[in-house]
Amino acid sequence: MPPEDALSGLDGLDDRIRRAQAAIERDRLIEICRALVDVASPTGDEAPLARVIAEMLDASHADGHVQPFDDRQANAWGRLAGIGQGPTVMLYAPIDTMTTGDPRHDLPQVSTELEPHLLPHAMVDGDRVVGLGAMNPKGHAACIIGAVEAIVASGVELDGDLIVAFGAGGMPTNSLPELDGGVQRHHTGQGAGCSFLIEQGVWADAAVIAKSGWAISWEEVGLAWCDITVRGAHTYVGARHLIPYRNAIADAATVVQFLERWFVERAARWTVEHPDSYVEPQGIVAAISGGWQRMAAFTPAEVTIRVDMRIAPEQSPLHARRELEGALAALVADGIDLDVALVVGIPGSRTEREHWIVGTAIEAWEAEAGEEHVATRRTSGATDANILRNRGIPTVRVGLPKSTDADGSPIGFGPGMNTVDVDALETLTKYLVRIALTATSAAVAS
Repeated sequence: MPPEDALSGLDGLDDRIRRAQAAIERDRLIEICRALVDVASPTGDEAPLARVIAEMLDASHADGHVQPFDDRQANAWGRLAGIGQGPTVMLYAPIDTMTTGDPRHDLPQVSTELEPHLLPHAMVDGDRVVGLGAMNPKGHAACIIGAVEAIVASGVELDGDLIVAFGAGGMPTNSLPELDGGVQRHHTGQGAGCSFLIEQGVWADAAVIAKSGWAISWEEVGLAWCDITVRGAHTYVGARHLIPYRNAIADAATVVQFLERWFVERAARWTVEHPDSYVEPQGIVAAISGGWQRMAAFTPAEVTIRVDMRIAPEQSPLHARRELEGALAALVADGIDLDVALVVGIPGSRTEREHWIVGTAIEAWEAEAGEEHVATRRTSGATDANILRNRGIPTVRVGLPKSTDADGSPIGFGPGMNTVDVDALETLTKYLVRIALTATSAAVAS
């Protein structure tokens, strides 16, 4: 990492930053965000949006590319060539939404009805853009595009190359079977696009991922999805008093109640045992399947419970599975027949605090915010930063703050994902311009 005054001492850097930031246009950021929201891009079907982004990059002379990896999914990426020997730096954002905006697929799990913020149709409401993914992830993608356009429009030159990349399949979800003839496409989410991007040679010395949270972070949790299969007896209600009876659904309910308590205890224990950690690995029961609604007179032989366990960089997906098995051993001893299988595993990751991209990102944040940076603790969100880091690209994360009500309170998970303040778009774009110019300077990484 360079000395503390290295950034301000770089030849002409402050002037170039000011020139590029002056080229940011508020109305253009709104226009970009609206254009991205208006193209539906549920996980598994991002190709149309990737084409739109590549066209935007081409129009700004950023050498836009579409990178398809099947007939429905594609990444987009572009490149601004540097004129010197500075590092190659990537600005990255995912582009898929976890819900579709189609009531046939989203109801009733998301809501009782699709409110405007859940639809892929952008609206400008005062100083906010509202629509599916307006903040996460499309507001972040809009800021990266806006930063590229401003740098190009200003005529400012970079030392090293700047890669801008927009990945499909960033959400923790598989595809919807009903969109695929009843067959689920498994390799569609969980960072599939980011992984493909890197495999195909879109590489960088360091990366900045734009994802929710107006602070710099350099470590995050991974995840382990586990299926718990609870076994009972397939029996008939009219004979439960005459034959052996063990209802897998009733036992599954016992397991669920146990897990909901245990996940809270597990997260709290981690924080106590690892006071210097920035993460707090959470867990939830996500889904239960088993039995027949069409045959309510019969119990099923087994029920499957799916859980998401978040894991710290020090852990592994197999560690999480064994931890879960150990916790459930008490229920097995009480007679519940179950087993645990790992079905998705993404390791957590960390970029060392001493790496130059972390120090550069923090100094750039402090220059924009005008205050000392304080890292956020107890985080439990996983992003494509794990894919980048685990493939060998040191990565930091920074993003948009969630919108709030007039009293400053959060507006809720769904509205928070789908509502973005235009002031926040401007702030993050200014930051991305600064980090792009600073991090690609040869003096920073030397």
